[in-house]
Amino acid sequence: MDLTRTGPEAMDPVAADLVLVDLGPGDPRMAADVAPLIRALRPRLSADAFTAFAEEGHAQGLRFTVAYDTATGRALGAATHRVLATSRGRLLFVDDLVTAAGSRGRGIGAHLMAELERRGRAEGCARLELDSGTTNVDAHRFYHARRLTVAAFHFGRELEPDPSTEGGVGTDADPGTDAGPATDADPATDADPATDADPATDRGSAGR
Repeated sequence: MDLTRTGPEAMDPVAADLVLVDLGPGDPRMAADVAPLIRALRPRLSADAFTAFAEEGHAQGLRFTVAYDTATGRALGAATHRVLATSRGRLLFVDDLVTAAGSRGRGIGAHLMAELERRGRAEGCARLELDSGTTNVDAHRFYHARRLTVAAFHFGRELEPDPSTEGGVGTDADPGTDAGPATDADPATDADPATDADPATDRGSAGR
């Protein structure tokens, strides 16, 4: 089992005593707590690339919610998410969902998912969506246990850099993982979470 895979946390998790905190660029906990979690999910993302991604993503509405153990102060999991207006309605899209390697099976992913659902409802979203890699069967079990359904195929391809520009944020974007909802997903169906919401690189569950 690799670092970002988790077992089916829905099965009798031992509830952790958690507090959820939203962090943003400039907060030192982004580098100390969030970056290691996201980089475990996305090994090709360098520390500098994470910082650039976090700044640009936050400006686009991406939010970083971190689950801290109240007893130890350790970051045990994180979710990145955003509210999007789409032709299929307003939705909460989960880009990343990850639990620290030594803390799986404690209900952390389930706790984060419940909070994301609550926020989606509060924001007037009709749906919660995410992508999960096709081989990440543990994450799929987690999502199915939470009544998420497979709604669409997610297609993507690499784009060659434009020679006339410097490029984007310099993140090692994973091939074929356009984690946004630019898919022509069928509205009446759903996707999959606690995963690394990137299809070809979803090494965990939106990516857990």
